[in-house]
Amino acid sequence: MMQRLILFSLLLTNSFALRAQSCGLKVVNSIEGYRQKLAENPENELVEIIKAIPSVKLDIKYATKDNLIKQRVYKQARAFARKPVVEALQKIQAELNTQGLGLKIFDGYRPYSVTCLFYAAIRDTTFVAAPWRGSRHNRGCAIDLTLVDLKTGKTLPMPSGYDETTERSFHDYQGGTEEERKNRSILREAMTKNGFAIYKWEWWHYDFIGFERFDITDIPFEELSK
Repeated sequence: MMQRLILFSLLLTNSFALRAQSCGLKVVNSIEGYRQKLAENPENELVEIIKAIPSVKLDIKYATKDNLIKQRVYKQARAFARKPVVEALQKIQAELNTQGLGLKIFDGYRPYSVTCLFYAAIRDTTFVAAPWRGSRHNRGCAIDLTLVDLKTGKTLPMPSGYDETTERSFHDYQGGTEEERKNRSILREAMTKNGFAIYKWEWWHYDFIGFERFDITDIPFEELSK
């Protein structure tokens, strides 16, 4: 199944690349191209989040089968984001720590080919990005995350699970418990006061304001480490 999805993804990537070009969409798909962008502007750096914020927790779902498409799509369980995004997350982590809370990251920068793979499997642009437009994740400017209790190390309850494709994932969902809604609000307040905007269909997904100035990128994590 995974091999068929990967093959389909490659075909889709080529097809969507043509459509993306007609829409003016440019994809940085080589380490040389990425280094050139980095030389032009240091803010283009894709920073490994845990190296900049050692206290953050990681639960990289797409390096496991516990995710939307039930297949492992990352070879490495790592999370990256653009330099200004990580700097904002540093502030958020410090603020949350004063409340006895911290961040747990599910996903950050996502290579463009993975977005094509998700669309091949789901075909629903509410919960996965349209490849012909690209994703904020592909720009290194979207973060999927939740909250943890520093004292217990446990993840705080939210109205839905991560990657759940139901109305319980919506920011305006009023079901669930009072505690779950309160936790969602704490995360939302911390993120939005520090330069992020909500994605109304997913309580865990936040877009960095100003993402448009960063390029859609298709470089795997292991290449970024070189």
